[in-house]
Amino acid sequence: MKRWTTLAVVAVLAAGCGEDIVTPPASGASSTTLAGGTVRLLTHDSFLVSDEVLAQFTAATGLEVQVLRAGDAGSMVNQAVLTAGNPVADVLFGLDNTFLSRALEADLFLAYESPALARLIPGLALDPGHRVTPIDFGDVCLNYDKAAFVGTPPPQTLADLADPAYRGMLVVQDPATSSPGLAFLLATIATFGESGDYTWLDYWADLRANDVQVTSGWEEAYYGAFSGGSGEGDRPIVVSYASSPPAEVIYAEEPLTEAPTAVVTEGCFRQIEFAGILRGTSHEAAARALIDFMLSEEFQEDIPLNMFVFPALAGADLPPEFIAYTEVPASPLTIDAATIEANRLRWTDEWASVVLP
Repeated sequence: MKRWTTLAVVAVLAAGCGEDIVTPPASGASSTTLAGGTVRLLTHDSFLVSDEVLAQFTAATGLEVQVLRAGDAGSMVNQAVLTAGNPVADVLFGLDNTFLSRALEADLFLAYESPALARLIPGLALDPGHRVTPIDFGDVCLNYDKAAFVGTPPPQTLADLADPAYRGMLVVQDPATSSPGLAFLLATIATFGESGDYTWLDYWADLRANDVQVTSGWEEAYYGAFSGGSGEGDRPIVVSYASSPPAEVIYAEEPLTEAPTAVVTEGCFRQIEFAGILRGTSHEAAARALIDFMLSEEFQEDIPLNMFVFPALAGADLPPEFIAYTEVPASPLTIDAATIEANRLRWTDEWASVVLP
């Protein structure tokens, strides 16, 4: 989870707006209507939305939103799978395209086609059955410390990182334990492929020979090993997000006129986050209302400065910092969700055999 959201999430938890996962409700519990009550949202630890925005939903529907946090995205999906058909919540948010196929195969969701779908950015809706709804998207990209490359060129492609000129400069996350680490692994597979004279495994062997550093998670890499911005390490290249540079500006201790870090826009992997109505909920009408609200301008325009990702709603206004300091990849990489699900464990095992001692 990004430190930029950590303190805010802690504040929300301290205020009692977020709760640990609880046992599923008894089957046959009474149904919530739009006249009032509570709708429960199962999500990951990085979820954050302004109290004022949630208050608008409550004012319009009479429904309070109870947020249940389940750790990272993988833990959240595991929780939902274990309670499939008798869920701990009514709506799940934070499922991304790397876990999408697993969730759909587990039959976690009820189909719902929101009226707002027609207003979304094309290409984000990946399930033709409308069991999940795209809410936001972001890109996992190489970030670099501008100060380390004054007078020397930063890398421009993934292939550049295997060049001896960048020896000892890169820090990545373990794809078995980190969402951006997995996204970066998928980017290398999409770029170099699994067959031919030079595969993704050959590429990772070259990265290991070029002294790549591997950490268990994003915070350890960005704040512990990376030298740029708020990082305290000595590695000037890190796997992070396209939205990391504006976050550096927004949360800088002293005002900045430009971001201290920049993004390599080639070789980025796109992550799309979805919400879905959990099968077995007794509050389906309330769940639909929450999905619709998450696609409203009010909610969508609240996303960037809280979760540092982009809204799925076409035409949603972006904060000035995002416009000024974010470089959006023109052609982000993707891999079909079913292909990811079928191969993820094999890929991470093969990666470990090549990269880890």
